[in-house]
Amino acid sequence: MIKIKDLEIHGKTFLAPLAGITNLPFRQLVKECGCAVVCSEMVSAKGIFYNSKNTLTLMTSQAAERPLSVQLFGSEPESMAQAATFVEEMGVADIIDINFGCSVKKVVKQGAGVALMKEPKTSEAVLRAVRKATTLPLTIKIRSGWDGSGLQAFALADIAQDAGVDAIVLHPRTAAQGFKGLANWDHIQQLKETLTIPVIGNGDINSVEDAARMFAQTGCDAIMVGRAAMSNPYLLSQIEEYVNKGTYKEPKPDEIFRKMERLIDLYVAYFGEAHAARMLRGRLAWFVKGLPGCSSFRRDLAQIETSGQAMDLIKAYETPNED
Repeated sequence: MIKIKDLEIHGKTFLAPLAGITNLPFRQLVKECGCAVVCSEMVSAKGIFYNSKNTLTLMTSQAAERPLSVQLFGSEPESMAQAATFVEEMGVADIIDINFGCSVKKVVKQGAGVALMKEPKTSEAVLRAVRKATTLPLTIKIRSGWDGSGLQAFALADIAQDAGVDAIVLHPRTAAQGFKGLANWDHIQQLKETLTIPVIGNGDINSVEDAARMFAQTGCDAIMVGRAAMSNPYLLSQIEEYVNKGTYKEPKPDEIFRKMERLIDLYVAYFGEAHAARMLRGRLAWFVKGLPGCSSFRRDLAQIETSGQAMDLIKAYETPNED
């Protein structure tokens, strides 16, 4: 268990915010698989200010997925504070997270995401404004910065802790790296040794063994998993099992197929039949990576128009020799 402000978290795993991925149905699935904390997609503070329907939809939630972290992005202290107040008043979030790590051009051009790491005075103003606006636990997600030294991350972390931020997630890649190259876990260790608030490690965790090495190498309080959870939603619960017992179990193929069917139901309930079917063409393909015959299954998935067709494909793939 770790504690972020007054929030007790019964576990050491966080699902990372992923644009276009960590919608409510996917968060529900990962939560059901045993993840401790799930996080929303990035939510624009300006989108909240302008009452954007698409932005507000990103914060649709259900009680079963709690605790939920809602991640905000923006660069203006006033609008970020207003957004934080709005999120708290909605009553769906247990944590507010601020994005200092997104390196996507359209976000950086707004002065948000990792662009803020170049502007310590603006960053501090944003953090102090948000801290004043909400009583919820406040976290930030940062990168190493714009070069490989990590100095910008360490400087921002000091500012954040002094401003009342309750925990920090570090993805130790530079802005230029994006998701390429290796994450420098030494930066996580150095941050943990420097701060008194919890440090959550992120980057290059593709297996339970990776998570175990990160805990051992860095001393971080918890870990955050992003893209690897897309193909194995059980990964976070496997990490939890390993932390608690020293062993973990691999999901059986039938368990994977049941989770695929569960995702279909969740997507249809949330997005509607037609939209869900189009999205599931790619989403379901994640789950069969490495399984025998997955290439043919993926080709067939690309043609589905209904959830029923998806269910039939899964059944045929699971039991190919029953005719």
